[in-house]
Amino acid sequence: MKQPIKTYFNWSTGKDSALALYYLLQDKNYSVEALLSSINTTHKRVSMHGIRKELLTAQTKSIGIKAKLIELPEEVDMATYERIMADQVNLLVRLGFKLAAFGDIFLEDLRQYRERQLKVLNIDCIFPLWKRDTHELIHEFIDLGFKAIVVSVQANKLGAEFVGRELDAQFIANLPAGVDPCGENGEFHSFCYDGPIFKKPIPFERGEKVYKEYKKPNSKALEKQNMGFWYQDLLPIED
Repeated sequence: MKQPIKTYFNWSTGKDSALALYYLLQDKNYSVEALLSSINTTHKRVSMHGIRKELLTAQTKSIGIKAKLIELPEEVDMATYERIMADQVNLLVRLGFKLAAFGDIFLEDLRQYRERQLKVLNIDCIFPLWKRDTHELIHEFIDLGFKAIVVSVQANKLGAEFVGRELDAQFIANLPAGVDPCGENGEFHSFCYDGPIFKKPIPFERGEKVYKEYKKPNSKALEKQNMGFWYQDLLPIED
């Protein structure tokens, strides 16, 4: 009998990760034995999503798969990021991992980047949601019983009223034209706190909403140097 491939999953805490992992766990060809996440060492939060480390830990415990955390400095250039990631992946290779799984859906350049970076480290890639229709995916996510809250939005795409909302059919119906229903272009990110991959829901309460700006990479126009994001802080609740 063919042995399942030892796989690590790149876990972001959000909806796409949750749905992709759900599919992967049902495939006997793969054995998912680690959830890889990057953490901002200054704020102890998940990169991009802004989720507190405690909530990430609660997720992985409820899923029942070991967490592998990669600590990144608050300001990190691409060369440093790639060096840190390569060091961590090499550790996984030495532990027998052969495959990396991602929740990406249709961004070709991102997929090619991941495959190119990991190929030299002897890691293959799998994308369980690849090229699926994003309208179908988000409704499938909801119909399967997953629950998520929107934790960050691009301020130039969505207003502050969208952050902190439940990711449900009403949220999708309210999205402006041009915003992908899965936020695949980075329009919004989410925190998945319940669903078929969890043994129990992740308890939390809403904190404050915060607006932050980040310098846009390679921007030459002064007025376009910064990118603004609204964040919904989530506070862990002791179970």
